[in-house]
Amino acid sequence: MVTENFRGAILMVLSMALFALEDMFIKLMTLGLPYGQVLSMVGAAGFLAFWASILLRRQRFWTRALLHPLVLLRNLCEIVGAIGFTAALALSDLSSTSAILQALPLFIVLGAALFLGEPVGWRRCSAIAVGFAGVLLIVRPGLAAFQPVSLMALAAVVALAVRDLATRRIPPGIRSDQIAGSAFLAILLGGLATWVATGQPAVRPGAVQLGQLAGGMVVGVGGYVLLVAATRVGDAVAVAPYRYARLVFALIVAFLVFDERPDLPTLAGAALIVASGCYAMWREAVLRRRRLREAGFATAS
Repeated sequence: MVTENFRGAILMVLSMALFALEDMFIKLMTLGLPYGQVLSMVGAAGFLAFWASILLRRQRFWTRALLHPLVLLRNLCEIVGAIGFTAALALSDLSSTSAILQALPLFIVLGAALFLGEPVGWRRCSAIAVGFAGVLLIVRPGLAAFQPVSLMALAAVVALAVRDLATRRIPPGIRSDQIAGSAFLAILLGGLATWVATGQPAVRPGAVQLGQLAGGMVVGVGGYVLLVAATRVGDAVAVAPYRYARLVFALIVAFLVFDERPDLPTLAGAALIVASGCYAMWREAVLRRRRLREAGFATAS
């Protein structure tokens, strides 16, 4: 008998495969186009898609709610994260960039402890430390293998962690489609600013680049739909660890499409990040079940 959690896990794995393909399409676009231009195109396509969806439902995209400080902070972090991640994809390996991105859940736990006052015990603190050690194995600052552009990926992870923490505090009255549409608009503006700041000449996209953009949008939307379905079908705690399947698919794509062969320290660092992230998720599940039992006992009493 197939359980709900098993179906959720399958959907999550498929979602991560599509997100890995989305990263592939973005990297392929940067091979022929300036990455600022790529960001602008992705932002414009995403914004138009959400804007059209909102109009079809006869709702308004622009309201004063989009000027809420947390929405503005989220969009600023979205810009920094998109610029950092796209630049890292364009200028370094897909495999190492994807591995660094997997540290995002650990940064979120750390940020929640530092800025939101959420309790984090010594076990999860140890997991965070192990995960950061994995990041250092990949980045390797001060060594001959160090690539400064990898710091762009690290900056992207920090920005995306702040984005997700800000999202937790956005008032529920602000619609999700508004937030998503404004985020893509922010990416469009950030891409244009990056394009101008880097002084990269405009390149007229050909049929190949437009096809890659369309492919990226299709698999990106598909990945998002499957991600939502996975979290609704299965228990969040049961399906969340399968998010790390994205790294496996990224390594496969990097090898088959870009002929990348990560060295042993990069693979070891990725393994540490995944192991520590899975442990942090498991520990959070244990604590959540304990709180629920204590709350049920207190209610019964």
